[in-house]
Amino acid sequence: MNNLGKQVSFHISESSEIASARRTGNELARRLGFDEVRTGQVAIVITEAGTNIVKHAQHGEILLRPVEADGVMGIEIMSLDKGPGMANLPLLMQDGHSTAGSYGVGMGAIGRLTQEFDIYSVPGQGTVMMMVLWADGIGPLNSEWQVGAVCVPIAGEDACGDAFRIGVGRQCITVCAADGLGHGPDAARASDPAVALAASHPDLPAAELMAHAHRALHGTRGAAMAIAIIDPGAGRLDFAGVGNLAGCIFYQDTRRHLMSHNGIVGSNMRKVQAFEHEWGAGATLVIHSDGIATRWDVNAYQGLMFRHPALIAAVLYRDFARQRDDAMVLVLRQLDRGP
Repeated sequence: MNNLGKQVSFHISESSEIASARRTGNELARRLGFDEVRTGQVAIVITEAGTNIVKHAQHGEILLRPVEADGVMGIEIMSLDKGPGMANLPLLMQDGHSTAGSYGVGMGAIGRLTQEFDIYSVPGQGTVMMMVLWADGIGPLNSEWQVGAVCVPIAGEDACGDAFRIGVGRQCITVCAADGLGHGPDAARASDPAVALAASHPDLPAAELMAHAHRALHGTRGAAMAIAIIDPGAGRLDFAGVGNLAGCIFYQDTRRHLMSHNGIVGSNMRKVQAFEHEWGAGATLVIHSDGIATRWDVNAYQGLMFRHPALIAAVLYRDFARQRDDAMVLVLRQLDRGP
């Protein structure tokens, strides 16, 4: 399972904005210990992804962040647009094919240079891509867990008041998301320590972890929080929520909403209660802050639930971000490896 950091967002509508994203990608690669060859590959992937946005969609967004797994560092690049979409992805991945008068090598180069790559594109609904390059050129071994997320601040802010962390305990996976009141640095000073508890106390029950966070956040603005404890051996997910974070589980063609109580963690939290839900291989958990409108329906996007969780998070962010607050979408899936 990849450990994901927060993202830096770049609006893309012209070549100078692609160059800005590329410079940031190069700086991040060097900081993470990428050699010159791998750093150059990061630059190529960002350039090709940005060029595709400008040529085909006129404007879109690139998100960059560091990732880590098994002690190996990587860079995740996400590309989002609301352009015309692509009707024949296998053909477009072939070198030499173009629909915009270019040489057509961009999509093929992206596929070759990245260790993790997935794309979701529907004619008339735009395109999202997830690309990961690892410092060692190999990346981590396959895991039974996939995680994807978008976590970005409101326009004009550097600090994001939304946050998430995933902790791995002896038997359980602990997912913790928080939305600090307001936005900016003061909101981040509430949300960041709240979710850090997921990594430092991954074996605590959900209600107990929430109470621990309530004590830890005294003196801050406070936060809305959602905590999900997944015990795959027992086939169970325990959920405790306070405030206006939204959560749901997709499992075997059903969708279950996760209930939260009113209140603010660190301030006026009156009630904490954990609710038990069924969980099994193939289940998908979605949690998002109120920076994302709640009227979304994954079933409206044909085939999206079968793509990487990063693409699900990206589509929900692209199409339902309110634009007046920080935004966070976290998607976690346990793969069904079969018998």
